[in-house]
Amino acid sequence: MLILLTNDDGIYAPGLAALERQLRHLGEVCVVAPATEQSGVGHAITYLTPLIVKEVFHNDDPQGGDQRRWGWAIEGSPADCVKIGTTKFCHSRPDLIVSGINLGLNAGINVLYSGTVAAAIEGAFFAVTSVAVSLEFDEHAQFDKAARLARSIIEQILEKKGPRPQLYNINIPTAALNGTPELITVPMDVIRYDDKFQKRTDPRGRDYYWLTGGPPTSTAGYETDLSALAKGLVTLTPLDYNMTRKSALAEMQSWQFHLDHP
Repeated sequence: MLILLTNDDGIYAPGLAALERQLRHLGEVCVVAPATEQSGVGHAITYLTPLIVKEVFHNDDPQGGDQRRWGWAIEGSPADCVKIGTTKFCHSRPDLIVSGINLGLNAGINVLYSGTVAAAIEGAFFAVTSVAVSLEFDEHAQFDKAARLARSIIEQILEKKGPRPQLYNINIPTAALNGTPELITVPMDVIRYDDKFQKRTDPRGRDYYWLTGGPPTSTAGYETDLSALAKGLVTLTPLDYNMTRKSALAEMQSWQFHLDHP
């Protein structure tokens, strides 16, 4: 199995390295990731400037020896990495695309802002099963534990899913890494985050603002990714990039529009 691995925290992020080590147990891993952190860029793509590419080498042998090419660093977005990785750097079409491990959860409407999830969505555009993996922020994040857990979940997804490609979003709370983790399949919450802007003043007396605030408390009335994560549960959500609201579309079929000549 050929796996394309990317992220939005950058090619040198520890979460990417931890997941690469685990995914090697499942197959060949091709790493194509942003040269610098691209958190919060959503599904941005680069088309007005060239994509600069740099090969990255690692040496896994503690006794020295030759370095191996570990991956490619792209001066672009996570979606760029999947596009160019799939079409240029993977020797054949990937069987699986994985994005992560992101440092910070990507749940609720954060899914729409996330570069991590956008990379997985880009993979789904290629009709390849794609998985985004995110870990709750912690200054001392346990990436190795999270990577082992993510690998286990991905293995089971591949065993259980049907033949059609599917897009998935995995979120791992810190609590799940201490003790016996539990996983729940839940929908994405769509409650708006309670964004706040903290006003500050720079040394030259100019005002600036800093976005603050954390995830809201779910008010959906049923279990969602936000409510489950608050309980310390690992969440798995199937996603779809088709944003058409079918109920509204069906209603609109009967509408008659009359347009004047411009």
